[in-house]
Amino acid sequence: MELKLSPKNIVNQLDVFGLFDRDELGNFTILKRTLISAVGAATYWRYAVINKMHIEGTEYLQDLPEHNVLFLSNHQTYFADVIAFYHIFSSVKWGFKDHIKVPIYLLSPRVKSYYVAANETMNKGIIPKLLSLAGAVTVERSWRANGKEVKRDVDTSGQDRIGKALQEGWVVSFPQGTTSPYAPIRKGTAHMIKEFNPIVVPVVINGFRRAFDKKGLIFRKTNTQLSVRFKEPVQFDPSLSVEDIVEHIRQLIEQEVPVEKMKWMK
Repeated sequence: MELKLSPKNIVNQLDVFGLFDRDELGNFTILKRTLISAVGAATYWRYAVINKMHIEGTEYLQDLPEHNVLFLSNHQTYFADVIAFYHIFSSVKWGFKDHIKVPIYLLSPRVKSYYVAANETMNKGIIPKLLSLAGAVTVERSWRANGKEVKRDVDTSGQDRIGKALQEGWVVSFPQGTTSPYAPIRKGTAHMIKEFNPIVVPVVINGFRRAFDKKGLIFRKTNTQLSVRFKEPVQFDPSLSVEDIVEHIRQLIEQEVPVEKMKWMK
């Protein structure tokens, strides 16, 4: 049998350590692992020393499958929330429960993790572009651009990228599409659930808005209690309507407008 040599075959034969492995979005795995470890080491003190992060419900994460898991959370900053999730996912990978007290997990973090982010957010500056290599699934927002309300076609290519990420691992998404509290749940999340039928893990976070600036890169207040609470995983019935799924998500991530706030708004 004739051996056909090509640049790709040669690389595959030489790559015994997986140095040229790529994830579903084309990022080099070794670069992604190195970046997650480096960012984790640089930010660990923010969550464990300067502020204290209280974590609940990681027992729900221990038996999850390796792929097709969607974490839906309320959103308080652009990056601090996501970085906290990466710390927790890696800690759980090492068998720790409800804490990140032993940063040995940064030696081998969980690499098959992704997060959904607006394309314009990830293109604003060197740091966001660098952080995007850690697993950002970028989408073009159809309702907002550069701080202004807009109307444009839904980014179907972004939905495809989310599907690819789900095929390989866990995906974190913020269904409100903004860091503002009690904002409407975007219907795109419901469509994504109907199309890919992932296991959904609801998450409720608090304290990040008080501790960090909007980007989540600069301290606003130190010694703040941060909290991340994972709730029991659910899998939606595909026959549910988009509107029903949206309402369920709002309740699961506890973003129903409080009665007191409704009175004030009136």
